[in-house]
Amino acid sequence: MIPTFTLNNSVEIPAIGLGVFQTPPQETTKAVEAAIATGYRHVDTAAAYGNEREVGEAIRRSGVDRSEMFIETKVWISDYGYEETLHAFDKSAGKLGVEQIDLLILHQALPSAFDRTIGAYRALEKLLADGRVRAIGVSNFMRTHLRDLLDATSIVPAINQIELHPYFTQPDVQAADAEHQILTQAWSPIGGITSYRGDGTTRSTFNDQTITAIGEQHGKTPAQVMLRWQLQRGRSVIPKSTKPARITENFAVFDFDLTGEQLDALDKLDTGIRGGPEPEAVTLEDFGREIPDA
Repeated sequence: MIPTFTLNNSVEIPAIGLGVFQTPPQETTKAVEAAIATGYRHVDTAAAYGNEREVGEAIRRSGVDRSEMFIETKVWISDYGYEETLHAFDKSAGKLGVEQIDLLILHQALPSAFDRTIGAYRALEKLLADGRVRAIGVSNFMRTHLRDLLDATSIVPAINQIELHPYFTQPDVQAADAEHQILTQAWSPIGGITSYRGDGTTRSTFNDQTITAIGEQHGKTPAQVMLRWQLQRGRSVIPKSTKPARITENFAVFDFDLTGEQLDALDKLDTGIRGGPEPEAVTLEDFGREIPDA
């Protein structure tokens, strides 16, 4: 049985899911099929990833009943605004081949056009009221973004998906999430982003001495240590891989526990250096892109 987290509207979400960020469409179906065969029941995708159709196809091919799968996707900033976001749902649901999406979230805060962000979130509230989604949330929202959103809307997000790995833990955002019973969900949960963006050095979570030493004590890989740390700290995780062996490895994290001392040691690795885009810098001019209807 896969452990779950209970969202603030009582919907249960599997604690671990497969992320498909930067997974080419032609590789997505096989990756998702491998994950489902391994035991995953949660897949995280996004309109901007261009692979929602392949995620839906893999779920249908798997033979696993739709009711057992948890599908999470995201609305891109180009589709913000009330009517635009209602249409964005139709686009995503059509590509996924489903009538109901389990979790629909806003991909960025878009502070440069926050009125459109508010309109988009009000559309999510409408979709939730109509039963077309089971839960709604946000991604890459900082404390101020959450405050301004909560001031202008009625429903507290169920999830805030943020960059979070041992080298970048965003404690202030985590605290804001906790204040409002918002589940923190970690993207790049094992610090993959430190291997190809990061701070311009070769330093990576995968060869960190603290992480590898803890892994050796448990007979686990650095990735498994980091995922276990995330889960024990109460965070949802969506590790990404297209390799069946790595997908299986990332799922094998429920048979050991890190000690309090080990958890604290991982907490202390935070560098405060963000690998992904600065949320305040995301604008339609620089990041906007058309999301096709089909």
